[in-house]
Amino acid sequence: MESNDQEKIKIAREYFMRADQARPDILELFNEDAEVYFPKFGFGFGGNSFLEMVKGFEGALDYIQHDYDRLTFIPSADYLVVEGTSQGRMSGKSWAGGKTPGGRFCNVFKFRDGRISNPHIYLDPDYTGEDEPRFRWGKNRQW
Repeated sequence: MESNDQEKIKIAREYFMRADQARPDILELFNEDAEVYFPKFGFGFGGNSFLEMVKGFEGALDYIQHDYDRLTFIPSADYLVVEGTSQGRMSGKSWAGGKTPGGRFCNVFKFRDGRISNPHIYLDPDYTGEDEPRFRWGKNRQW
C-alpha cells in the first residue's frame, strides 16, 4: 500500500473513534464542503450536515461502538471503502453486527487535500430490527 493509502486509513480510523465518542472535533477531519450521505437522511452538504444527521439519533442512541479490529479497508485512488460491524444500544435495545440484523456497514470515503470530502455511509438504519414485519426472508437467517 502507498503511504497516501495509509494516511487515508489513519484518518478513517480516527473518524470511527471520534464518532463513537460523539466528539464535535470530528469535523476537523472533513473538508468544509463535505458531501454527507446516510440512509433515510439523504444528502447533506458541509461538515455541519454530519452533525445534523447525528442529531436524528438524539434521545434514542445510547451508544455505538465500531469494531475497530474487524474493519476492512480497500483504498483506490482518492477513495477508501471501509466495511465493518458495530455494536450498540438504541432505545434500550442492543445490536451487534454479525449477531443481529443491524450493525453491518460499508462507508465510502472520498478524500481531498488530506481530509474527508465525501463520507457516504451505507447501512440499514434499523439497528435493532424494529422493522421486522418487512423482513421478507423468514426467520432462519444468519447475520
